[in-house]
Amino acid sequence: MRRLAVSLIVLIAAALPSAASAQAPPVEPAAVPAPLPVQTQLTLKLERIGGLRATVLAGSPVRVRGTTGTFVPGQQIIVRAYIQGRKQWAKRVSLLPRADGGGGFTLSYRPPVPGSLSIRATHEPSAALGALSARGTTVDVLPRRVVERSGKRSIRALQRRLRALGYVTGEPGVFDARTARAVLAFRKVAGMARTSQASIHVMRAIAAGKGRFKVRFPQHGRHIEGDLTRQVIALIDRGRVLRIYPTSSGKPSTPTILGSFRVYLKTPGTNDKGMVHSAYFIRGYATHGYKSVPIYPASAGCFRVPIPDALSLYNWIRIGTPVDVYK
Repeated sequence: MRRLAVSLIVLIAAALPSAASAQAPPVEPAAVPAPLPVQTQLTLKLERIGGLRATVLAGSPVRVRGTTGTFVPGQQIIVRAYIQGRKQWAKRVSLLPRADGGGGFTLSYRPPVPGSLSIRATHEPSAALGALSARGTTVDVLPRRVVERSGKRSIRALQRRLRALGYVTGEPGVFDARTARAVLAFRKVAGMARTSQASIHVMRAIAAGKGRFKVRFPQHGRHIEGDLTRQVIALIDRGRVLRIYPTSSGKPSTPTILGSFRVYLKTPGTNDKGMVHSAYFIRGYATHGYKSVPIYPASAGCFRVPIPDALSLYNWIRIGTPVDVYK
């Protein structure tokens, strides 16, 4: 009987759930999701650039200013500089807090060579801040000075900006006599010393947007304007300056007549006075090529231009073309 009772107790104990198994399984704490990276915008601004077109001289500092809508600490921005599409420089800068709650950075870059400069800034996505990308204004980098032995890129940069203003340049990439005359004409219009040197002062003036011929009679349509003070003539069509030539007008004893006239006669070739391809606008006063075109008034009343420019000027002029002469 005693053995039977022990067996029954063992069977009953085996059939009953243990205390441990009767307890509910432990509940694990819910996982806290990681914060999403901040999404904001990056803007890029280039400073210390001037002119009607963003321009700077090679070697001059360009300030790069970047801003973000939100500041996130511990983040870095990669800034890269490209000239003519080729990477020149790259730098990592830390994002710093601004008073308005955004982030920002500034740095300075001196483009070493002429060409088209672009600055780009990026931020690779991190756990705290999303991907960012921005690009600044494209900047035209001009050479500091241009001489005959300058490289073709520098000479072309000078010629390109002079042509955009209407000055007549020569063979691309060559500082030839026609390009020198274009520099002279630019200097005259800009009120600079009357030489043909493309010095640093000329390049700074170009970068600052100077040397633009101001049309006085846009209502005259396709016409010529002769500025006796600056000693240049300009070919203009509906207010747009097409070409600007250096000239020498009438000397004090035989001054060029002021007023508005029209071309009434054209004579090709060279006459007995040495006038080449003449276009007369009043009495014996004409535009024409001549062997001597000094930087000051020296003619008998006509507008002299260098002989290499005479034919293109002559071909542009028509019978009836208005000619406006003023100081």
